[in-house]
Amino acid sequence: MTPFTAPVNEILFSLEHVANANRLPDWDSDLVREIITHFGEFANNEIAPLDEPGDIEGCRLENGRVRMPKGFREVFQTHAAQGWPSLTAQEAHGGQGMLAPVHGAVAEIFSGACHSMQMVLGLVPCAVQTLVDFGSQDMQDKYLDKLISGECLATMALTESGAGSDLSRIRTKGHPVDGAWRLSGEKIFISGGDQDMSDGILHLVLAKTESAAGVGTKGLSLFLCPSHLDDGTRNSVSVARIEEKMGLHASPTCQMVFDEAYGELIGNEGEGLKAMFTMMNHARMDVSLQGVAHAWRASQIARTYAAERVQGRDPEGNAVTIDKHPDVARMLREQEALAVGGRAMCHVALVALDADDEPDLIDFLTPICKVFCTDAGVKSADLGIQVLGGYGYCREYRVEQTLRDARICSIYEGANGIHAYNLSTRLLRVKGGACADAFVKYIKTTMDETGSESHLNESLAVWQAARQTLLVSDRPGDMAHDFMAMTGVLLYQAVWRRIEANRHNSGDPEHLAMLAEHVRRTTTAQVKALATLLEPLA
Repeated sequence: MTPFTAPVNEILFSLEHVANANRLPDWDSDLVREIITHFGEFANNEIAPLDEPGDIEGCRLENGRVRMPKGFREVFQTHAAQGWPSLTAQEAHGGQGMLAPVHGAVAEIFSGACHSMQMVLGLVPCAVQTLVDFGSQDMQDKYLDKLISGECLATMALTESGAGSDLSRIRTKGHPVDGAWRLSGEKIFISGGDQDMSDGILHLVLAKTESAAGVGTKGLSLFLCPSHLDDGTRNSVSVARIEEKMGLHASPTCQMVFDEAYGELIGNEGEGLKAMFTMMNHARMDVSLQGVAHAWRASQIARTYAAERVQGRDPEGNAVTIDKHPDVARMLREQEALAVGGRAMCHVALVALDADDEPDLIDFLTPICKVFCTDAGVKSADLGIQVLGGYGYCREYRVEQTLRDARICSIYEGANGIHAYNLSTRLLRVKGGACADAFVKYIKTTMDETGSESHLNESLAVWQAARQTLLVSDRPGDMAHDFMAMTGVLLYQAVWRRIEANRHNSGDPEHLAMLAEHVRRTTTAQVKALATLLEPLA
């Protein structure tokens, strides 16, 4: 088994020298390094050792309550005591006020160490921001400290049977009673719907109200539903079952029943989806980084194994390790390039988010990162299994767990096909094409700052032609998958151009140059091939 090692230096290189986080006014390189290094050590020594036994033991439902695997509660308590739940919360609310790229670095390391635990803890920053943006002052005073201190964790209760991607089909109801609200209905696929790590849970629940009834999602409101009432008794929220899943066995995915449960309205009645999107957009970047974490973890397992596994001989007859065989070397290059490039894509988006000067670019980059990086996690894990051969298919080296855990990332927080459809229809047209224009501007700025590069320039021209094809087509949805793939590859090329141009700031410039050449050789052909696939549908 290859022990988990947090990629601290690789993350710092990507943030500062590829995504230009230094341009943020509040960026403090020394402080950021200290934070990421400290969390990396915590992840290496305390979080990662829970991953394999947690996968084997899984969660269980006992007398209506979820029991987490052995050791999870103790490590969470240490996590909370060290102040990690408060990392990005505003200082005015008792948080540390760290920037989004710092949270992204921590989220990637956490996901690589133990995705299952990160899933249960990961919604706290999203819930905090939702309450800050939409909650009343009384609600903030009552609940923010519970989240920031680690007293409570949070869930996002959207999905129902028959109401997954189509939230207009939600049936959970909310009605006012004595100045509060009562919620009734069932939710499914609720990560961390119950657990025994934190003392309480704050459920953010999307429900319909009669007085805000409207077509589609206009009647939806967002409610905060605590697991415990003010007097310490449990709210009428229960777990009907835990899903039996392919992966993430240590993350309880719950079917929840709300039976006239006490709730408090967040924001205005009928504007629940607006508030919920605050959580969803934050969560989508977290999921993108989960994909990166899996791509990197699978890459490191495969690279370590291949450097030690002796098999076959070179042309001179000398015994060699399998990383010297051309096909294995190809797979190792692809794995690492996907992880490094996907990380840079996410960091570019997170830096733009904190810079707050290019909202159109953020809107365009978010679905691209989500689709590309989650697919990259699955692809890298699959390649890792191939590199290890029969051992990859066995539990011993745990790359099979990486594939099982990574597979969900392409599904939740909006299935990748939905993001592709949204990019190819709405985002190409909204604001007169401003989001797509911001994306083109980023690609051109990359070429201006790193030196014009013929392959990237050629790919941009092909993409621009494909963009026009979709704009005049009456069937853009038919082309959505291939156009999203082309867009992801173009962004991947651009960030790799930045990686190559700044490789002298890394720990191994020659290695990055080799990977950059691999990307250049493979991606230009991919863009052209995808353009060819679009032609019959135009």
